[in-house]
Amino acid sequence: MNLSKKFRKNFLQKSFAIYGLGKTGSSTLNFLKKKKISTIYIWDDNKKIRGQHNLKKKNSLGFFKKQLNLVDFIVISPGISIEKSIFKKELLKNKKKIITDLDIFFILNPTVKSIIVTGTNGKSTTCKIIQHILSTRYKNVYLGGNIGKPILDLKFNKNSIVTIEASSFQLAYSNYIRAKYAILLNISNDHLEWHITKSNYINSKFRIFKNQKKSDFAFLDNKQLVNIYKQKKLKGNLNIIFDKNFKFIKIKIKNTYFETNINNQNLIFAYHLIKKLNISDKMFINSINTFRGLDHRYQIIYKKKFITCINDSKATSFEASKYAIKNNKNIFWIVGGKNKLGDSFELKNLKKNIIKSFIIGKKTAFFKNQLSNHINYKVSYTLQKAVVDIFKDLKKFNSNDITVLFSPASASYDQFKNFMIRGDQFKFFVRKYAKKYL
Repeated sequence: MNLSKKFRKNFLQKSFAIYGLGKTGSSTLNFLKKKKISTIYIWDDNKKIRGQHNLKKKNSLGFFKKQLNLVDFIVISPGISIEKSIFKKELLKNKKKIITDLDIFFILNPTVKSIIVTGTNGKSTTCKIIQHILSTRYKNVYLGGNIGKPILDLKFNKNSIVTIEASSFQLAYSNYIRAKYAILLNISNDHLEWHITKSNYINSKFRIFKNQKKSDFAFLDNKQLVNIYKQKKLKGNLNIIFDKNFKFIKIKIKNTYFETNINNQNLIFAYHLIKKLNISDKMFINSINTFRGLDHRYQIIYKKKFITCINDSKATSFEASKYAIKNNKNIFWIVGGKNKLGDSFELKNLKKNIIKSFIIGKKTAFFKNQLSNHINYKVSYTLQKAVVDIFKDLKKFNSNDITVLFSPASASYDQFKNFMIRGDQFKFFVRKYAKKYL
């Protein structure tokens, strides 16, 4: 999509409606205010949040609904589903007006060197790896989007390199993004309760390539995804990633975080990207050797005697959990939470690695059904009880290689506000009860 200089120049003279005032929506509101936009209307479905923004009576639901038909652009926050919105009729009618904070960034910063990373699993870790490597060579390296600061909160200049983690929610409504480097890591069933169909979910991910030109780079490593890319007749410089040569690089990495194969895909994509940015193998290896992993993503939090406890709270689907299960043996697996639409557990080749599972959460029927006839399990209901149950059971085993794996394979929302709080609670309980039972 070629945007004229006139369009970009006049963009900040337009009127805006911001729907959703969470982290991203508030960031967009503050940004537009700083740009002295004269006409901005705001709304959030949460009454408490509306109160925090001091919305007056004139900014009622009916008033905002009317403005959706009148403004030039509607900025929707990630996570808001048009199909489930109270403004569904108006949003569908004005769908061409809908943009995101990512769109605003690219409209106003067409020359900034940008890297967009998306995928079902591994986005955050890949982004952090890329940022860590680039920071060893370049000064103005920034990271934002679905990780860290919202993209419009970043303070950068025209010589900066900006890495953006993009969720399917953000991409679904984005029309103007154009990444110099676009990475699609993988796609598996996720967020189908929001996207409704897997086809919609796939299409949202592929929007990172939509506006690329031949001078831009697209990175994929999956034959099926490569075929979809070609079917869509996208115009970027397609780079199909192979791990054959990377094995020689991996051998030289001396970082315990990368001892298993869990982060291989993240590393391989990062490696092929930085080669386009003229970073040497030596610099890549030296940088990776000083990288520290992100919290709640296959994070070893306790290792003593014969027990290793791993916090993998970010695993919100079975697809995310299976990597941790595949790379460990003699596992005591804590699983459960709010299961996702369309998810199922393929345990045939993994059950040999699991000694016993401990189910947590308010609704356990789905998990009992998935584990039945495959794995021995106990319903613990709470995370605290699961940790205690495991530590008590450990006394019955003489193995010198036990893994306590908290990889819930589900969302946190039934008992926790987010996966971070869930992971922090696991850390707390492990520290607390390890002293008592181990």
